[in-house]
Amino acid sequence: MTGPTPARSLPPGHRLAMPKEQRHMFQHRALRNVSDDVPIHVSMDRTLRVKVIDACGMTCTFCHNEGTPVSADNHPRWPERFTPTGPSGRTSLYAATNGARFTSAPVIPDEAFRGALTQLRDALDFDEVHLTGGEPTLHPKLPQIVALARQAGYSASVTSNGENGVRSLSGCVDAGLRHVNFSIFGTTPDELAQVQSTRFRVRALAARKIEALEDSIRVAVSLGIGVRANVVIPDHTHVQRVHRLLEKYSPRLSVRILTSLADGDASLDAVDLLLAELGAVPQEVRLIAGTSGFRITYQLPSGRQLVVKHIRSLRLPDTCTGCRFNNSVDCHEGYYGVRLYRDPDGTFHVGVCIQRMDLCLPVEEFVDSDACTEIRKMREQDLHDLTA
Repeated sequence: MTGPTPARSLPPGHRLAMPKEQRHMFQHRALRNVSDDVPIHVSMDRTLRVKVIDACGMTCTFCHNEGTPVSADNHPRWPERFTPTGPSGRTSLYAATNGARFTSAPVIPDEAFRGALTQLRDALDFDEVHLTGGEPTLHPKLPQIVALARQAGYSASVTSNGENGVRSLSGCVDAGLRHVNFSIFGTTPDELAQVQSTRFRVRALAARKIEALEDSIRVAVSLGIGVRANVVIPDHTHVQRVHRLLEKYSPRLSVRILTSLADGDASLDAVDLLLAELGAVPQEVRLIAGTSGFRITYQLPSGRQLVVKHIRSLRLPDTCTGCRFNNSVDCHEGYYGVRLYRDPDGTFHVGVCIQRMDLCLPVEEFVDSDACTEIRKMREQDLHDLTA
């Protein structure tokens, strides 16, 4: 197996500022109001996203579920019948069209998982795992998963809706968890219910979820780890909801605004409106070579900071060529990075696109594939282009 190309690799924590003359290479509408004196920093993508469980107690209408169909609504042996919605009320936005061939099963912290992490670490020089779901804290062995990832040479972070953090986070931190990103959707039961499946817009249930989130945030802060709030804004009707979320959480947490992949320009327009109403001033842009995700940090009149996460148009030069989604309208995420899944038979699969789950390969095939080589080369080329 060929290892990662060492040329132009960045040591951990190192950052390079993009010269002004290079900025024309990177175009995105979010940068229109960012002046030339705002610094742009570049790092290298070394993160592996691992879907540890499919179960979730939320039914958020904008959920992509990491590309896999909702396991509770789909028989694992019938991929030709996979549906994006079902009796659970949960949504997997791309399941109807992404060609998924398997449902997701819980990751088991065993030698097979260790082997998958090791192979991908060696093949692509990964040094961080980001644990996702579903809702990761519903996994009864999440602390053991964190511990195994740390033993395999990774730092570990997790995204959670907070519904089970009180029972799970302490053990995860003891195992080496470094950060938790809380997905926050509302400050009141009515606000939370607004972004849930119609059948599950029950005020009493939403109230219990918000209470559990509050308790999880309190526990995470007390444990001394990094704590962030992720807030998705689908369109302009959610702007006031986000204002209230910022008022409630920004004094305690680092807040990140995320655009909604499925809502495209409507979500971007809503972000623009929010920033204008807040009087936000750009302070810094952070690009990550080898992934479509990037972040802009703003300062509010109060002196607090707000981070907005965007998606830039980054493609795999060979894999994405000829793809039916490869245009400015249909491709929602571009190349975001590598994801790891476990299927009900215990096989670990590597995915490179949540809209093209038919591209998934078993780990052993992926590390020796053209796709793996392509990702290594693309990351190096992207770093070179952004920092030449």
